Amino acid sequence: MLSWMIVPLTISARTVMRVEVSNSLSVDRLDELIEVPLPKKGQHYVAVSRDGQQYPTQVTYDGHLLFPVSVPAGGKEVYRILSVKQPLPVDTLVYGRAFPERLDDFAWENERAAYRAYGPALQRSGERAYGYDVLTKSVSRRVLEERYALELSPEARRRISQWRKEGLRAKADSLARAISYHVDHGNGMDVYSVGPTLGAGTTALVQANGELVYPWAYERVEVLEKGPLRFTFRLTYPAAEAAPYTGVVEKRLISLERGSYFNRTLVSYEGLDAPTPLACGIVIHPQHPDGYFSDARKGILAYADSTDRAHVGNGVIYIGAIAVHPFHQTEVRLFSSKERQQRGGALGHLLGLSSLEPGKTFEYYWGSAWSKAGPADFEAWKACLEAFSQRLHHPLNIKIK
Repeated sequence: MLSWMIVPLTISARTVMRVEVSNSLSVDRLDELIEVPLPKKGQHYVAVSRDGQQYPTQVTYDGHLLFPVSVPAGGKEVYRILSVKQPLPVDTLVYGRAFPERLDDFAWENERAAYRAYGPALQRSGERAYGYDVLTKSVSRRVLEERYALELSPEARRRISQWRKEGLRAKADSLARAISYHVDHGNGMDVYSVGPTLGAGTTALVQANGELVYPWAYERVEVLEKGPLRFTFRLTYPAAEAAPYTGVVEKRLISLERGSYFNRTLVSYEGLDAPTPLACGIVIHPQHPDGYFSDARKGILAYADSTDRAHVGNGVIYIGAIAVHPFHQTEVRLFSSKERQQRGGALGHLLGLSSLEPGKTFEYYWGSAWSKAGPADFEAWKACLEAFSQRLHHPLNIKIK
């Protein structure tokens, strides 16, 4: 359960809304974010429970008020929304930005994990990396700025290059390890292999012959909200070049909330003129060829990825995706031996297959956990996905008074 700072209310605080939240499930719902209509623009608000606990709020990019609630199993809770002079102090643990200094990566994070999508500079370089990347974390504080600054330090890179020219290989290698985000320096690391695959839960259109239309790098990014409770951005991709989807433009609206394992994602395609097959996929690596689980009815995909260089103790990355609506089917689709060479040695994908009507969006959640900081094993991760799916399909009931 998340912790929030409690501060005295100012004398000018006044109730502007009462929100009754009911939980129909037989499990407690702790620190779930809900949205209500924004009472009035240009003001600060806090949410207060019946026992006096104060919770921060966030005004969303589309004009709602966001705040966390905790409701017991089968019960209800009442919150008062108060107008105050100053917002409630709270650490902003959701964060992200474009990193033009690293080939236009767009990276974002919360307490659980960090992620990145690849940008136009990487595509211009010729490197093929299509899917979402996972950057593991073992601390709740923000780490992206620190990791990128170390990895890309001009002075450190200059020294490494100079020492190697001078034949001081051991010295150069030692400094390279000290700044690399592929090494765990006590807060996590980049130890997930994406390459020319769907990575950690990316979607792709499907051609008539069953071939996936792999997205490459985003063309534009727009940050819509920066926290403190939720980080939201939109990625726009170049027009597709593969028939019959030539000219189709993909957009992804991605939100990561404080404390969540999962990114809510709405995918849309401009230019479709008929119902279109769509796949959501997680790459399968040879280190763990059978470490997957799926449930088409519940819209669940799960995989235990043994990580790069698993033999040195880098742990296991648990990957998962949950679709809002059931998949038509799920399957493991393996690459041919020739395609394996083209896709960085990956074995194939765990796929959830669906379809998309023109003008509609495909809504799903995807995310990760790390064995060194999260669920103890794959069974615990599957239980986490099952519980999330249950909450997703039994939303809290909200009444405003």
